[in-house]
Amino acid sequence: MSAFLQQDPSLSAKDRLIFALDYPGLEEAKKAVVALKNHVGLFKVGLELFMAAGPDVITAIAKSGGSGIFLDLKFHDIPETVQAAVKAATAYHVQFVSVHASGGRGMLGTVVNRVQKDTKVLAVTVLTSSSRQDMRDVGMDENLDILGLVLLQARLAMDAGCAGVVCSGAEVRPIKERVSRDLIAVVPGVRPEWAAVPNDDQTRITTPRQAMLNGADYVVVGRPVRNAKDPAQAADRIVEEIKTALQDHSVQS
Repeated sequence: MSAFLQQDPSLSAKDRLIFALDYPGLEEAKKAVVALKNHVGLFKVGLELFMAAGPDVITAIAKSGGSGIFLDLKFHDIPETVQAAVKAATAYHVQFVSVHASGGRGMLGTVVNRVQKDTKVLAVTVLTSSSRQDMRDVGMDENLDILGLVLLQARLAMDAGCAGVVCSGAEVRPIKERVSRDLIAVVPGVRPEWAAVPNDDQTRITTPRQAMLNGADYVVVGRPVRNAKDPAQAADRIVEEIKTALQDHSVQS
């Protein structure tokens, strides 16, 4: 297996699958946790669910046993505010917490220096829903494409001491090769070929297989599992795709 691929070979294929608990309330989320806790490695708690259920959802996941938690609230504010928010969040011993890389070196460094050591800080680069036109609309330099911006943000995250980044599957390989092989790469916007997502708002998507072949450490999947007739079976199919990709890459290397 090449050196830029997944940095922790002890992780199983199931460990690498993060399920996005994008539900409107605590009870729906708890049912999903019970149904999927033996089929995924981590549960991602995002803005919708956290606003509806608060920290109770983190406690519920922890009590279920066996699965880690990615608190994906994408903090972005002045350094003092963000570090206080992250400190409060990590009191729940979540495995990952996300902050926006665009918050800058000072914000990222302050968070990393004050966070509890059992929680890893992930810097969110360019959202997988964002296109080049979106970047132009907010004033991005015409000479800097999305990959260029992602690489700049990944270097910023590395310099600040972040454990990893959140990026699209297509950007993992350049990050691992040009920035650091040690950065954990968490990839959202993952769409299996067999799972159509109507009115999809993601623009820079990849399959679980391609994300793994590119060097992703974890993939985040929401709607393809949540909307399936049998969510546990859908999760298992994705885990098998991850496993096969890792095996194929090992043989090729």
